[in-house]
Amino acid sequence: MKTADVVIIGGGITGLMTAWNLAEAGADVVLLEAGDLGAQASGANAGSLHLQIQYPEFVKYGADWARAYGPCLGFLKQSLALWQDLPGRSGVDLDVRLGGGIVVAQDDAQMAQIEAKARIEAEYGVETEMLDRDALRAIAPYLSDKAIGGGFCAMEGKANPLRVIPAVQVALQRLGVTVLRETPVTAIVSEGGGYTVMTKGRAVHGRRVVNAAGASAGKVAAMLGLHIEIDGFPLQVTVTEPVAPLIQHLIYSAAGKLSLKQAPNGGCIIGGGWPSAERPDGSLATDPQSLTGNMAIAADVVPRLCQVRALRSWTAWVNGTPDWRPILGEMPGQPGFFLALFPWVGFSAAPMTAKVAAELVLGQRSTASLKGISVLAD
Repeated sequence: MKTADVVIIGGGITGLMTAWNLAEAGADVVLLEAGDLGAQASGANAGSLHLQIQYPEFVKYGADWARAYGPCLGFLKQSLALWQDLPGRSGVDLDVRLGGGIVVAQDDAQMAQIEAKARIEAEYGVETEMLDRDALRAIAPYLSDKAIGGGFCAMEGKANPLRVIPAVQVALQRLGVTVLRETPVTAIVSEGGGYTVMTKGRAVHGRRVVNAAGASAGKVAAMLGLHIEIDGFPLQVTVTEPVAPLIQHLIYSAAGKLSLKQAPNGGCIIGGGWPSAERPDGSLATDPQSLTGNMAIAADVVPRLCQVRALRSWTAWVNGTPDWRPILGEMPGQPGFFLALFPWVGFSAAPMTAKVAAELVLGQRSTASLKGISVLAD
């Protein structure tokens, strides 16, 4: 049986970066991934780096929900600072750009909601500047004439998932981390002062285990008889043909679900939480209705996109919870079993989630106070 200081379950960005941090601190780490590294949400998401409270959820759940989520904004702010350091740390240009995010409004009611959201964000140290029509047009002339204003959060932006995952893989190779792909976990047994993690054909014993399995984290926890409130949601994203520089920001719409940005190669990446279809065997397929709905909103917000061809759509599983708060820390009643999960915006939160997870596993004081942030700290 192979042994290690830490066994990490899940080869998405959070699991990979947690392994990176632990290995740099001298820990012997084995990482288990059921499929390929970053093949679910981490390598297939739209690459948005979010900070502000998401507008659709604010409208749906209200101010009380937003204030309960508010402490997470400081955590995300710290994570975005780590994102800015990541190209230097990895030695790879990861296309990290924080050009700011804009929630675009088309009527006064939407403006009022954006402003109410901005007031709550300010309570937690995140500044969202309210822009009238002229101010919005000055920084984003590519927007539709329907736009009457919006909220601008300067710290938001984007990164390239297709570069990030391979860059972290290389770092793990340099540090000698054992990474086992196509190795789904079948059982976990608490024994020998740690945990034996069973897979098809092998077993790995670790003094500590980190569950960073994203949308599958609930199934992993259930192997120890534990229940965590997290589910997987199938989403899809589309990219257009390359066009001349047009969109400098991360764009949202208060009139419908949208995230929109332009990659350095000119392709416009269009998403925003539109569902993909799930086949009977559990695999995913793009949903034509989601595609047409998503494209229609994108073209309504940025009319120039009416003349641009969509090249490719793809699917991803994202993990989510109703309260959006992370499940981060040592599981109560299960010493040595840690969870490293940040729902919905896990790509944005990954550097900080991984940093804190590694600190907790090593018995160090956490960089971030988890009070009011992680549901495990309540």
